[in-house]
Amino acid sequence: MKIVVAADPFAVDLKKAIVEHLTKKGHELIDVGSSADKAIPYYEGAQAAAKILQKGEAARGILLCGTGMGMSVVANRFDGVRAAVVESVFAARMCRAINEANVLCLGAMIWGNWMACEAVDVFLQTELADGLEDLREFLQEAAKTVEAIKGN
Repeated sequence: MKIVVAADPFAVDLKKAIVEHLTKKGHELIDVGSSADKAIPYYEGAQAAAKILQKGEAARGILLCGTGMGMSVVANRFDGVRAAVVESVFAARMCRAINEANVLCLGAMIWGNWMACEAVDVFLQTELADGLEDLREFLQEAAKTVEAIKGN
């Protein structure tokens, strides 16, 4: 799967662990965030990642900052981006199964490397209504309805 990743300076170490993990699993990554050599603020990394998703150049996004919240706030300003901040592996699964999120936002102040990689795996493997088959029809309709909502 092609995945766009970005981190702000607070989350460079977490991004490194996730990038290594995903690379070993054969995913193709587009990195638009901070590194040891350059500092990119969360609001720039999230914008760059969201634009890549909008163009269809990546299927999913993984955005990392101190709490995950800043990245989520910015990414969700872009049409077609559904970014979810999660603080558990269960929430990473549910943001896909219930809300069909296409961007996972994690906070380096909250997650350890091993658990973050578990959350990423679950996020990438889960599809809408996985484990919630009795709600599939409702969740499919809800996803369409939410996608059509435009703020003023």
